[in-house]
Amino acid sequence: MHIFLQVLFILVLFGLGYLVTQRFKLIISTIQLAKAVELNDRPSERWKRVFLLAFGQKKMFQKPLVGVFHFLIYLGFVLINIEILEIVIDGILGTHRIFAPLLGSIYPVLLNFFELLSLGVFVACVVFFLRRGVIHVQRLQPGAHRELKGFPIRDAYTILAIECILMLALWTMNASDAILQERQVEHFEPVGAFVVSQHFMPILSSLSTPILLILERVAWWFHILGILGFAFYVTYSKHLHIFFAFPAAYFSSLEPSSKMGNMPSVTHEVKLMLGQPVEPNTATPDQMRFGAKDVMDLTWKNALDAYSCTECGRCTEQCPANQTGRALSPRKIMMDTRDRLEEVGKGLAKNKGKWVEDGKSLLGDYISAEELRACTTCQACVEACPMELSPLNIILALRRYQIMEQSDAPAAWNSMFSNIETNQAPWKFNPSDRLNWAKS
Repeated sequence: MHIFLQVLFILVLFGLGYLVTQRFKLIISTIQLAKAVELNDRPSERWKRVFLLAFGQKKMFQKPLVGVFHFLIYLGFVLINIEILEIVIDGILGTHRIFAPLLGSIYPVLLNFFELLSLGVFVACVVFFLRRGVIHVQRLQPGAHRELKGFPIRDAYTILAIECILMLALWTMNASDAILQERQVEHFEPVGAFVVSQHFMPILSSLSTPILLILERVAWWFHILGILGFAFYVTYSKHLHIFFAFPAAYFSSLEPSSKMGNMPSVTHEVKLMLGQPVEPNTATPDQMRFGAKDVMDLTWKNALDAYSCTECGRCTEQCPANQTGRALSPRKIMMDTRDRLEEVGKGLAKNKGKWVEDGKSLLGDYISAEELRACTTCQACVEACPMELSPLNIILALRRYQIMEQSDAPAAWNSMFSNIETNQAPWKFNPSDRLNWAKS
């Protein structure tokens, strides 16, 4: 029986490991469809951003209470995985608490620490559940933000529920284990009770030893399978930022957020007009496209940002266009981009890694012209994002295509563009008359 369970565990472990690996391969292949961009300069500054933004969660603490609870979940996720390592080794080798004899008196200290962390995770999840479902924080409500309806809101509650249940399973396992130790059942290492799970022991102590043995094993399997299943589910969830937050922070822009990049094709033409030396332009017509129509026209960093978005809504909360009732929601821009990337990924999987046009595009099918025009380019969304992701870069790329390729701009904008082209100013008067106001 023990050998059968070992084999079953190894099959499940490698099976889910394979599925997670294949899923990440598909996501990376999808991101790589986007345009290449070099972001490897100043590595020391980039690593500093990783430690401050991703590990240290510096900007999360702009909202201190939320920052503390989110940090608890993050810390628990990272450190409790050390205990999961033991569970995995036990499952493969058929042992029980393999680290206990190796670590001696340090082992109970570590497990008590992990249990305190698990309690912090549980409390934080309850608080976040109350913020969404009882306090009704406005930026987290699907009734106020259409992009949260359906899967996004179910995903948020599902993740919180899973984390709470996994912590309960951990405590149940440890409490059952402690009682079985007291009863001197064979193979149960005498490590004692732990700080949180000991409070479950009075509830379970009336159970018979055979029932406790079953309960301990059920809780063990539920906990580890829940974690493995969670790892796979996360690849379809907003919680993918658990993995992608770190590269997103490393490759984030080191320039001031107010700096807008020039389009290489336009820069090339301007230099030619000014008689400046330029490199020969070998770009194909597709590469000469102004702006972006679909996710393939964005940069891979834009795609990575979309997968890294936590859907926290701080960007939308700070957006002046959204506050005044306009259609724009920077969070929706990121979520729409990710949804389109997911659709493209399905196409890649269906066609064995080759992209075949499906007649859809990010601009039009996902993001409307009205949303793009509502943006004032104020940078509030970039400044508000805890990871400094940039919905604005995506908006600018789509708006450039909309105006420069589709000539789809309001009449007032076209008049301004014409004046800038002919008069070097937004106003319709001769440049030589620009200082006439000073003569009066």
